[in-house]
Amino acid sequence: MTDDIQPGRRRVLRAAIAGTGATLLAGCDALSNSSRFVDVLSLAEPFNQRLQRALTGKRLATEFPESMISPVFRPNGSINPQTPEYLALKAGGFRDYRLQIAGLVERPLEFSLDALRAMPTRTQVTRHDCVEGWSVIGKWSGVPLAHLLDLARPRPGARLVVFHCFDDLTGDGSRYYESVDLEDAYHPQTIAAFSLNGSPVPVANGAPVRMRIERKLGYKQPKYVKLIEVADSYAALAGGRGGYWEDQGYDWWGGI
Repeated sequence: MTDDIQPGRRRVLRAAIAGTGATLLAGCDALSNSSRFVDVLSLAEPFNQRLQRALTGKRLATEFPESMISPVFRPNGSINPQTPEYLALKAGGFRDYRLQIAGLVERPLEFSLDALRAMPTRTQVTRHDCVEGWSVIGKWSGVPLAHLLDLARPRPGARLVVFHCFDDLTGDGSRYYESVDLEDAYHPQTIAAFSLNGSPVPVANGAPVRMRIERKLGYKQPKYVKLIEVADSYAALAGGRGGYWEDQGYDWWGGI
């Protein structure tokens, strides 16, 4: 714990760290509406990030045998986007879909689904842990994000990867977004997934491409991804906290 935290704030921080995991299980909306809970999370977040990074390093998330795959991979949040661009892509079987890589890169790129499927692929059977308290196991296949970033070549000063999505969760014209730092982006289990349990990712689970960032909670694994932006900051995006749920007060780190 850093020396510049005053004694009273230390006590609050210890309480936040001890209680955050259990409290999160109460559910998304109720927590985001509690200003006191949001304030406590904000205080604990920098310490949690440093501690978890120190403890986990390059650790892999647990992978399971296929015999443990859940019969149904439970969808959650946005499950059927109604934005015009998404509906047009879905009507065409996602033939015109292009995953874009842009921002602080030397080579902005875009890839069709066929191009993604022709790239080096990683398959992993992992557990999805929702902040609401439930889990489900599925087999995901996709392109390691590290491979896509290497092709695009991030520029000096790049610190983050921001995922921009097709879905409008609130119906106000905004678009869902999420972000992670470069270390999590380059983690070997971070993939742009196009397959779930041996079939194309269903619409309810994020078709045509969703991110699997396996050492993170479910809200950090965005669905319906259209643009991967390499950036130096997320301060100018939407609410300025790095993601849709973070703008409601959730922890940006979101680690497991």
